[in-house]
Order: sequence, then C-alpha cells, then structure tokens
Amino acid sequence: MDHRRPWWRTAVVYEVYLRSFADGNGDGLGDVPGLRSRLPYLAGLGVDALWVTPWYPSPMADGGYDVADHRDVDPRFGTLADVDALLDDAHALGLRVVVDLVANHTSAEHPWFRAALAAGPGSPERSRYLFRDGRAGGEDPPNDWISAFGGPAWTRVTGPGGPEQWYLHLFAPEQPDLDWTSADVREEFDGIVRSWLDRGVDGIRVDAAPALAKVPGLPDAGHAPGASFASSTWVDNPHWDVDEVHEVFRRWRRIGDTYDGDRLFVSEAVVNGPERLARYVRPDELHTTFNFDYLKAPWDARALRAVVDGTLAALAPVGAPATWVLSSHDETRHVTRFGRADSAAAVMGFDDAAAADPVLGLRRARAAALLTLALPGGAYLYQGEELGLPEVEDLPVEALQDPTWERSGHTARGRDGCRVPLPWSGDRPPFGFAPDGVPPWLPQPASWASLTVAAQDGDPSSTLSLYRAALRLRRDLLGEEPLTWLELGADVLAFDRGAALRCVVNLSAVPLPLAGLGRPLLASGAVGEAAGDALAPDTAAWLAPPG
Repeated sequence: MDHRRPWWRTAVVYEVYLRSFADGNGDGLGDVPGLRSRLPYLAGLGVDALWVTPWYPSPMADGGYDVADHRDVDPRFGTLADVDALLDDAHALGLRVVVDLVANHTSAEHPWFRAALAAGPGSPERSRYLFRDGRAGGEDPPNDWISAFGGPAWTRVTGPGGPEQWYLHLFAPEQPDLDWTSADVREEFDGIVRSWLDRGVDGIRVDAAPALAKVPGLPDAGHAPGASFASSTWVDNPHWDVDEVHEVFRRWRRIGDTYDGDRLFVSEAVVNGPERLARYVRPDELHTTFNFDYLKAPWDARALRAVVDGTLAALAPVGAPATWVLSSHDETRHVTRFGRADSAAAVMGFDDAAAADPVLGLRRARAAALLTLALPGGAYLYQGEELGLPEVEDLPVEALQDPTWERSGHTARGRDGCRVPLPWSGDRPPFGFAPDGVPPWLPQPASWASLTVAAQDGDPSSTLSLYRAALRLRRDLLGEEPLTWLELGADVLAFDRGAALRCVVNLSAVPLPLAGLGRPLLASGAVGEAAGDALAPDTAAWLAPPG
C-alpha cells in the first residue's frame, strides 16, 4: 500500500446494504454480527473499504434512513459493542469502514420531532424543523415543493384544536426535514460527527447532501403538477443544491481534519452536471462525491466517454479524485439495466421494469466492471454486483416495502428489487443469508442457486472470479496515473493508465481486432485466440501495452 497518498483517492469501497447482507441472529434481517462474520469474504474479494447503510434506531419507514437516534444502533441490527467489534475486525483485515450520516431529516419518532409536535406553533422546539402555516387559510401546503417519493413535500399536523401547521419532508412524511439555520441542529450534528469519528470509523457518507439548505422564505420551485424529483436537471431550485449547504460541509471538514488516519467525507449529491458536483469537493469541503452521471449513462461509447471526460475536467481544478459507481441500493441493478433497449437509469431508479435480456445484460455488466475499475480515482461496488445479480422484478406486491409504492399510488414499485438479500450458499432460499427455514425480509428468487458465492467460488469463468482478479490487478498495477485515450473507433472505449495497463471496451456489434494492442491480462468474455484474435462485442479487456 502506498502510504504517501490518502487511501480514499484510489479506494474501491463496497456498499453493504445492511438489511440484506448477512443475518447473524436468525431473524431474516441482516445485521452487524452477520456483516462481521462475512468480513473475510470482503477482504478476499480485494476491496479497500466498506460503506454500511444506516444501523441507527429507526421505525424503518424508509429502510433505516428515518433515524430516531443518530448515536446508537437499532436492536434489530445489534449493539454499539457489535459495532466496536466490527471496526476492530475490519481494521485487522486491512478494511476501512464508512458509515452513513442522515442529516437532512430525522424520523418522525425522533425525540426532537415528538417534542415539536407537543410544543405547538412558534415554539423553540419547532424551530429545529421547517414548520410553516399553510396557504388558502391554512388549507393548502405552504409552497409547491415535491417529495422524492412522490406527491407534495408537506404534511399537515393536527393539534388539540384541530388542523394547524404543515411540516416539510423532501422524502417520506415519516422523515421531517431539519432546519439547518438552527444552532441546535448544527451543534447536535457536530457532536454526532465527532461521536462516530471518536469510535474509529474511517469515513462518513453524507446522505442527500444537496438537501440540507433551503432558500430563505421557502419560495415556490415552479414544479409542474405530477413532476418527478429530477434533481439532475434542476437549476436554481430553492430546496436542492442551494449555495448555503456548503457552509455545513466546511464545518464538518474542519472537525474531520483534527483526526488522524485520513478520515473521509463522501457525498451523495445528485445535481445538475459535473461542475455543480465539483463544488462539493472543493479543498475545504468534502473529499469525494458519488458520480451519478456515470451511473445513469446508457451502454453507449459516446455517452460514457462524455461522462468520463466531463467528470475529470470538472474535478481537476479542485484536485479531487473521481469516483465511479454502477449500482446502489437506490437504483436498478445494472445487470438488468444494461439488458434493456433503453439502458440509461431512470430517475431514482423508479423505472417501468421494461423487458431486459439477462444474457446481454450480464455480458455488458462484466465489461462495465473492467471499464469502471480501470478509470482513475476510486470506485464503489454495490453488494451482489460481484455475483452478477439482476434486479428482482417480480416481487409479490405484498412483499414491497419501499415508500415509493404507496406514495406513487401503486404505480412505481420502487427500490425493493435491488435490495433482495444476498445468496451465499445452498440450492434454495434463504441461500445461507439466514438459517435454513428462516424467510428473508424480502424473498429471493429460486433461480439464484447458480449465483451464490459458493457456486461461483473457484470457477474461473464466474463473475465473482472476474471481480477478484480485477481488484487484485488494479491494486498491483494502478495508482493515480492519468488516463490517455486511444482512438479505436466510435463504438470503442480504449485508454492507457500509464505504462502498466491498457483498457479496451468493445461496445460495437462486431469483433474488434486486437493485433498490436498488447498482451491480454484479463477479459470479461471472449478475447484473443478464443475470439479469432479479436475482442467480442460488449466485452472488455485489460492489456499489457506493447513496448
């Protein structure tokens, strides 16, 4: 390991969606002890760190992103002692741990919000949130803002005398937005950040980072009736990507810089273009930020190259490394997305479940893995992508738990399909995720028997073996070498990373001759003699450049 640069500049981070990773106590729900038991698997995979989704006490209205206590662990997931043991074991294996910080909102069951409801209009307790009087004599919401999960972003509360003020929730009604102009809020989160850094976490992922600041006066945004939460297209929106949000991140950065070990802040920020995104990683703010333009790009050479070039150009002036991600707990799994005629990601992953070709999708997903891991900067892998897991599109309606299902009037199934628990071993559900006979919190497809870790382990042609080999080569060959494009055709992406690695991705419909391009080191599919001295369509290869 190169100790001269911060670890996060080139790290590969594995996202653990805790509820669906591994069940340690046999209740069908993933938890901290289950994750701890599988740490050797992650170390063997070859990742540098893991990001764990919220483990905080929560009513689970939004899968744990409705937090009732930011300093503790929900008993369903374990205890603080379990977290301490997880950190110790992870560090002993050379793995760093990043935790989620949900700072835009709390749960409606948070003591602060319960106190705000009890205290009534005009009270200091309500000043921690965004309570406002309604329009039209109180009958209409205060403005036209919308929720990410569908419908208006306002809910009216009822007091002893009947209906009264409204409160803001950019997500579910069970997630009231905090008012970040409140000194109470700012000071409380200073303490929360310190508490987790003191505990030994290596980084903090900031959920919904652009949401924290709102334009004073809360003016209308101009949303059309039925508008979707398309934040990647918004310009001068009064409730998203407001300039004052950066004051919060500078505050946290000053705290983080007092700790040793290159502690990381990474943002989830879906904003309008790479130039706006780069503002989140200026030298005195956060360190890295997720790259949603890359995640949402279709399987198209021109589109992908435009995102790569735009990202690197925007980040260069601020000196921040890029990060690359293909899937997450909020988006359709890319094995399925790349198998569709329209392979771009829909807003928030809430697509219409258009028909997908699973064979084509997996072939492209394997190629995309090599493309992603060869790009300069860091990368985030979503649990199960190393197994080639597809989206589960036929979950029974009664199993759906994502708030989008209800908020959309049962028109958008939401994100449950990418959150189905991992298959570890065996030939039938729960596939080692939980003890035999214990149903997981979301049902697993019987067809996943061939995709388990045990089924793929030791098979050199498996997707798991491809990821392990790629991560090993990446660690051995790549640092912060710049990217230099090669021109091999309009439907081909090819570039060098210094003198050690050449990546060639054939996105065309015909084989690509490889003569003179280098010696194959790793390929996602047929290459070289097996493909007539060519690279098959929808296939990627890593080569040792000649000379």
